[in-house]
Amino acid sequence: MTKIYSYIKFLWNEEKQIYEEIYSESKEYEGDVALCGKGGGGGGDSRTEVRFAPYVEQAHQAFLEIMAVKKWLTIDKSPFSGYTDIKLDDAFFGAGYLITSFPALYYMYGKFMSGLDINVLYAQIFEDTVNASAINNLVSAEAVMMDDDIDVNVLPRFQVGLRDINSVISSSYVVGKAMIEDARVKALSKFSAGLKYQMIPVASERWKAHLDWNKGVVGVYAELMKLYFSAKMDVDNFNYSMAAKNLLWPFTVLEYERAALGALQGATNTKTDVGGSSTFGRAISGALGGAAMGGIAGAMIAPSVTAGSSAALAGATVGAGGGPIGIAIGGILGLAAGLFS
Repeated sequence: MTKIYSYIKFLWNEEKQIYEEIYSESKEYEGDVALCGKGGGGGGDSRTEVRFAPYVEQAHQAFLEIMAVKKWLTIDKSPFSGYTDIKLDDAFFGAGYLITSFPALYYMYGKFMSGLDINVLYAQIFEDTVNASAINNLVSAEAVMMDDDIDVNVLPRFQVGLRDINSVISSSYVVGKAMIEDARVKALSKFSAGLKYQMIPVASERWKAHLDWNKGVVGVYAELMKLYFSAKMDVDNFNYSMAAKNLLWPFTVLEYERAALGALQGATNTKTDVGGSSTFGRAISGALGGAAMGGIAGAMIAPSVTAGSSAALAGATVGAGGGPIGIAIGGILGLAAGLFS
């Protein structure tokens, strides 16, 4: 008689450290039972053999034989021993330059932004623009042309007219010449004032461009420094990782052996990466990279303001306008990417 179970429930016994049956549903069976085994007898052994396509098995066997002949995976022959460390300063700045070859960020800020008096700057630019040598040369050229016109056209007609009325040596002659000179001075002054008045907007634009240039230099310099230190953390991490792999090769070579032998068994969970960056290091690197890109993007989308407004003056002396918003967003995204990567 055979009992056939349709439902069984087990419960783990902590004291005995076994599963115990606590409930079951079954029925008695008195029919024939087929025995599966070698030679028709019960209790025979069985074997399951997994085979792959012949060309796959041959390629795998050839791969293992090449590794054995070449001794690729031996304790005394690390494949990481020939690695040369990446020199970030040479790759980033050029051969022969170091980060110390360039001024510090606060020095650049002090040079272009700190202590900047925008009123003094405007007065200087206004003087250089409105009273520039080119403007004075134009006024002088206009005076020469007016003098030439008076000498060639105005005075001859005036003198001929007074001669015709016999008033050459009278007071009328003197008064007439004074009136001509007065007209010349007024016309020349009007020309000079009009020319300089037209240069006032040019002076304002030059002043605004100067402030934007100072702000832009400091902003770009800051982004370059952040990008450099972000890249330095990644490069140092890679160099240290390769050095750690080389030193730990005798202890990790069996992982590679196991991966090679089990290549036909599908993906396996092996730990062959050593000396990698910590979560904190990846987070800092991601935050710096994200902040650099966010700062550039934020500066592109930041709304512009006119040079004469107080917002422009504050933005020119304090920071990068919309840059801090982009930096904050980029930093948060980079931090998240570093933590969860």
